[in-house]
Amino acid sequence: MKVTQLRFEGFLKTPTLWESSPVYELTQFEIEQKSIGIDTEINTKLRLGNYVERFVSHQLANTESISLIAENIQISKDRITLGELDCLLYKNGNPIHLEVIYKFYLYDLTKQGLHCWIGPNKKDCLVEKLEKLQKKQLPLLYSKECEKYLKSISLYSSYFSQQVYFKAQLFLPLGNSKSVDLNINTDCIIGFYCTPLKLTKFKNAKFYIPSKKDWLIIPHTNVAWMGHEKYLEQSKNYLDRQFSPLCWMKTTTKFGIVVITINTCNQKR
Repeated sequence: MKVTQLRFEGFLKTPTLWESSPVYELTQFEIEQKSIGIDTEINTKLRLGNYVERFVSHQLANTESISLIAENIQISKDRITLGELDCLLYKNGNPIHLEVIYKFYLYDLTKQGLHCWIGPNKKDCLVEKLEKLQKKQLPLLYSKECEKYLKSISLYSSYFSQQVYFKAQLFLPLGNSKSVDLNINTDCIIGFYCTPLKLTKFKNAKFYIPSKKDWLIIPHTNVAWMGHEKYLEQSKNYLDRQFSPLCWMKTTTKFGIVVITINTCNQKR
């Protein structure tokens, strides 16, 4: 199977971060996660978020109840870009403004509620993203500049409901079984994180470091596995640049997905 198809399948199988009840007054988009072939060439130089948007576009285009209006609509004022609408579509004839998000978050034991979910490199967090969606990205639809665009295609902002398609992979601290916020879909928890020192308990395991876009792929055996020492040597290259590498780990009994951190979430080396 081609790597693009493997990534797409992994994307489809990633659960949405919440389900029925809105979070931060944000309604989750519902769509069947059916497996379909993808033979479209996607620019591999795209950032992961933009890359995932191409997957969503393919998924929407192959869903009978959905008709696309426009995608990646840049809204500008005086030649300055104010922002971008990810997608406008009809679902069962109803107009929807859809924003697409795919994230990786670690559970920070020092924080509470939704604030506990932070990015692997501590450069973002879930609450900041939710607030950005609520206060900036979704309100863009109602701006005067966007109204001009909508009017040009014979539509108005008042026609649209707004939803988010928010998928995520979540990681708990190694050895911690603390219950998580009930508003979060716990099916998103797929692995653990730890510092390099704590990984020594898995010194007999095998490891593989996927590229960033391959973080989407469900772990499988057909890769170049390496031993513990070689893995630590390679992961150090990421840690020295202040990046937290994700890896697949294989023991004699199971697969695992691990994020190696420097000192994130109050852990010690």
